[in-house]
Amino acid sequence: MFKKYYYLAKPGIVYGNLITAAAGFFLASQGHLSVVPLLAMLVGIALVMAAGCVFNNYYDRDIDRQMARTKNRALVVGDISNRNALMYGTILGVIGFCALYFFANKLTAGVALVGFVFYVFVYTPLKRKTIHGTILGSIPGAVPPVVGYCAVTSHLDLGALLMFAVLVFWQMPHFYSIAIYRHEDYSAAGIPTLPVKLGIPTTKIYIIFYIVLYIIAVVKLFTTQYTGVVYAIIMAPALMYWLALGIVGFRAKSDDRLWAKKMFRVSLLVLLVFSLSIPIDAIIHI
Repeated sequence: MFKKYYYLAKPGIVYGNLITAAAGFFLASQGHLSVVPLLAMLVGIALVMAAGCVFNNYYDRDIDRQMARTKNRALVVGDISNRNALMYGTILGVIGFCALYFFANKLTAGVALVGFVFYVFVYTPLKRKTIHGTILGSIPGAVPPVVGYCAVTSHLDLGALLMFAVLVFWQMPHFYSIAIYRHEDYSAAGIPTLPVKLGIPTTKIYIIFYIVLYIIAVVKLFTTQYTGVVYAIIMAPALMYWLALGIVGFRAKSDDRLWAKKMFRVSLLVLLVFSLSIPIDAIIHI
């Protein structure tokens, strides 16, 4: 039963976002770590994100029944009751916010709260009604690095804004790629993704557009001196490869599903490289 509750909190999403939260922390600290705020931030934001995912699973249990990849989730098949899921999510959220508030700082907890509210009460219901659900979802998805950043600085500044922009622009091609290779699932569930409503060719254009914006935001972290030369050297090949692969998708003989799946995987690699390049750069330049 523990395993079912564990996966109800979507650990893959939580762990992925913890990497970006740590990157935000390292960017602000420039390699000079304070262990207690770091651990408090990681534990707190992990529990807050887990809570959001539980509530998301609760709300989506009807459409999850209609998609092959989600039809066996615990709330769909009845392994976990709705009441227990809501209690579980509430407990996770309360503990997470308390950790951020008391062991990091008030702003960190406040930023996390904004992300949580936007994810649960804005993105989750509206993704069923508008093709702009991806944009709405990118906002809470860009909150973890800002939480990490604020755990160090206790204020919002250009560095926090740039980290937010980087994650917003990264998520758009990432999720558009998912929407293409999961096209049939989303269509069956009636979720109005961009490929479902405007077609795959149009979605490919949007992917390139947002990759370019992502590159600009990543470069801006360097030109504003939040990062150094090591960061730039590490990021350059990853950025160019992702953009080149995006352009390959316009070939007439391209298999859209296979291409989109590869774009999805490469996007994860690009995010990992970005998140690791920041602490590496900071440590080398201490």
